[in-house]
This record gives sequence, C-alpha cells and structure tokens, in this order.
Amino acid sequence: MKREAEAAGYYLNPDVEFVLDLMEGLLTNEERYGYWACPCRLADGVRGKDLDIICPCDYRDADLDEYGTCFCALYVSDEIKKGEKEPEPIPDRRPPYSERKAAKQDTAEKTERPVSEQPPSSLSYPVWRCKVCGYLAARDEAPPVCPICKATKDRFERFM
Repeated sequence: MKREAEAAGYYLNPDVEFVLDLMEGLLTNEERYGYWACPCRLADGVRGKDLDIICPCDYRDADLDEYGTCFCALYVSDEIKKGEKEPEPIPDRRPPYSERKAAKQDTAEKTERPVSEQPPSSLSYPVWRCKVCGYLAARDEAPPVCPICKATKDRFERFM
C-alpha cells in the first residue's frame, strides 16, 4: 500500500500501528460490504451510495491540500510524513445523505437528456474522468479499472 501511494505522489501516515489499524478497518469493511469503505465513516453497505467514501475517498485531495491529512489520516502531506507538522482532527467534507441524494438526482436529470439535447461536441467519444486520480479516457464506456490508480469503473464520471 505504501509503495502504491508513493508511486502516485501520496504518503501514508508514518505511525505504522495507526496505519495497520486503519488497514484492518478497511479489510473488515471489505469483508462486510465487498469494498474498502473508509473505516472512519459510517457506510451504508450499498456500493452506489458509498462510492464517495471508498478508499481513497473523493475527499482525500481537498483534505490533504487544506489540512495536510485526509479525514482518517491514512494519507498525509510531506510535512506530516517528515514530522514537521502533527496531524490534527479535521471536519468531514462528506455532505449529509439527504444532500448527496438531492445532488445525485440533479445530476441524473441533467445527464438523462436525449443526445439531441446534449451540448454539441467535436469529440468522437465521451470522456470519462477517474474521480480518484483524475485520469481521463475517451471511449464509449468508462474503463473497467483505472490504469493509474486501479479504481473500478464505478469511480469514473462522464467528464465531457
């Protein structure tokens, strides 16, 4: 896990025991739900509802940029890794369920228009963006697995 994180430009928390506890939580959630739901949040147990909190979660990069650590402190900034700064608790960016549900409905209404009503595009294929790492793929369907971060197809969103 450390090797993959660092290859992608991320760092794991230097507290090995802490990381092992988080990894145990991830594995427990994988047994329960079939995916790595963040062990620091309450998961619904329905993959479609929990996509935003599958590790690495959708909030990781914003949390790292603003606080130097993700919500559960599995991923940390270079400063924290080097011991120049201590991780501290941060607020959860995940909106309440009612807001997530409303946002999903708004998105569905916008994307379920007939092709004739979609904005014109000079692209031959739709563009899919990996919500984990930002990888872009121009093809009919999202790739089954991101070639960069190994996120699954359901972590992609239609970008263009």
